[in-house]
Amino acid sequence: MIPAEERLARALLTRIAEPGDELLGRLIAREGAIGALEVIRSDAPPGTDPAGPGEKTVARRFAAWRARLPGTDPERLLAECDALGGRLVCPGDAEWPSQLDDLGYRRPYALWARGDQDLRFGCLRSVAVVGSRSATSYGINVAAEMGAELADRGWTVVSGGAFGIDAAAHRGVLAADGLTVAVFACGFDVTYPSSHAGLFSEIARYGLLVSELPPGASPTRGRFLVRNRTIAALTRGTVVVEAARRSGAISTARHARDLRRAVMVVPGPVTSAASAGCHVLLREWSEVVCVTDTAEVLDLVGLIGDDLAPERRGPVLDRDRLDPVTGDVLEAIPARGGAGTARIAVTAGVDLDTALAALGSLSAAGFVERCAKGWKLRRHSPGG
Repeated sequence: MIPAEERLARALLTRIAEPGDELLGRLIAREGAIGALEVIRSDAPPGTDPAGPGEKTVARRFAAWRARLPGTDPERLLAECDALGGRLVCPGDAEWPSQLDDLGYRRPYALWARGDQDLRFGCLRSVAVVGSRSATSYGINVAAEMGAELADRGWTVVSGGAFGIDAAAHRGVLAADGLTVAVFACGFDVTYPSSHAGLFSEIARYGLLVSELPPGASPTRGRFLVRNRTIAALTRGTVVVEAARRSGAISTARHARDLRRAVMVVPGPVTSAASAGCHVLLREWSEVVCVTDTAEVLDLVGLIGDDLAPERRGPVLDRDRLDPVTGDVLEAIPARGGAGTARIAVTAGVDLDTALAALGSLSAAGFVERCAKGWKLRRHSPGG
């Protein structure tokens, strides 16, 4: 548990700065959260980092942060969060997911969370399932089934709570009594979209609602895009179920790729605009893997020996159960007409006695029958 003063400082930073600001991340890394606030509050000109933005950009950001300071009470923010049944999870807390540290200077300053589940523990085995808001019935079915099957295997599904694929994945998990995490681009108490009030209530009850923004914060387009990096960082891999050429899901996939997480794409009909972005990723990104079911997803993100997908095989035919020599004899019989025993033996590469014994077994099993030329295949043999 971090000191109360640092918790207050981080709560305040989530209010005055936009999520994922690398300039503030560098300042926190150098000064700590409390020290960063002291630098922001001071009247001294902000220093610049050679690896960071230029002097004008730094001055503009500091001015914006300072403008938001008056009237912002971090103790009141925490009290409001507590009244809503939430909490602030900070770096250094036992519940903090350490994989978020991979974001470096763009790591969240803190996370506002609502729900009884432990965020760190819940995301140890987690997969992001994302996709188009304008999803087709195909995409919705795939996302819901994948969410349910991941939940059945003990995996957490992380998504953004949006229309379409996100909502289908969340609902699939809830139907299977699993754990799902919705990462918001607004305060966790802001129902966006409004028609998802019931869904978010269920997620808060059985899973987690998470945001980098304090309660009451409104969503913006920029916040949605920045939010996607958190979805990617929380999980071992991202599955894009459906995505048009311009889609926020592709942004999440890009963050996952940059973080060296698994990037997986579900293919769709080549005639579907809703899958056009998926096909671009499959064609142009060497890191992307095509997946068609949950087993293939877990083959990439799961633990060796525990979650590997079974080997893909076609249907087992009766001829597959034949021993190798008998199988060779069967293959030596021409598809049309018939052949004598000697010719069959030569073609199969066996002696005459072996060929006779194999032909007897094949006849008894219904694969072959005698004919004027010797032996021929039965028309409706079990060899299929």
